[in-house]
Amino acid sequence: MNLERYQRIQQVLKARQTDLTLCLEEVHKPNNVSAVIRSADATGLHKIHAVWPHRMRTLTHTSAGARNWVEVDNHSSIADAIQTLKAQGMQVLVTNLSDTAVDFREIDYTKPTAIILGGEKEGASAQAKQLADQDIIIPMVGMVQSLNVSVASAVILYEAQRQREAAGMYNKEVSSLPEEVIHRILFERGHPVLAKVAKRKGLSYPPLDDEGQIIADEAWWKEMQKA
Repeated sequence: MNLERYQRIQQVLKARQTDLTLCLEEVHKPNNVSAVIRSADATGLHKIHAVWPHRMRTLTHTSAGARNWVEVDNHSSIADAIQTLKAQGMQVLVTNLSDTAVDFREIDYTKPTAIILGGEKEGASAQAKQLADQDIIIPMVGMVQSLNVSVASAVILYEAQRQREAAGMYNKEVSSLPEEVIHRILFERGHPVLAKVAKRKGLSYPPLDDEGQIIADEAWWKEMQKA
């Protein structure tokens, strides 16, 4: 890994927003999932959550580049996902056109926030709407009543980014990610081939120096070289 890439990864990790996330509920089109993850990465999210349709129990066919940088936590149900998010102190919002919905720009996104985005056909489920803290809408003055889920996610996330950037939440000297997570990401993204071999052999990732180069003893390298 060259020094420029190492420093770039560190810079990205410092800006990661660990208390801002999305929750995809039954979003099933791979191109939409890919676009959502790309927007999540672009706006500094570390992780998103998902409840997949039964025929799509894992994340597949998504943008490899963005997927490498945004982690995905899978949940068996929307109730489980919302319980997890609320346990982390998140305000849980859901995109839903209702009498109690507010303009998405009225929300304070500097608070820990999770946004539920429903599937392409049905939108958010009745259970998601019931368990969420607040319905939000994206105002529209045309004939259509809704945006594509990937477009909606980008619109909302960039408002959240605008607010958080104004509050200085992207200009951190130290990443809010745990040290072990930072090290894992730096190693796996900086040395992907060696990381894959180490993972297959059950070897821990050795430390990296200030330029991102591996600091490992002879025993580790010998284990890595074994057939």
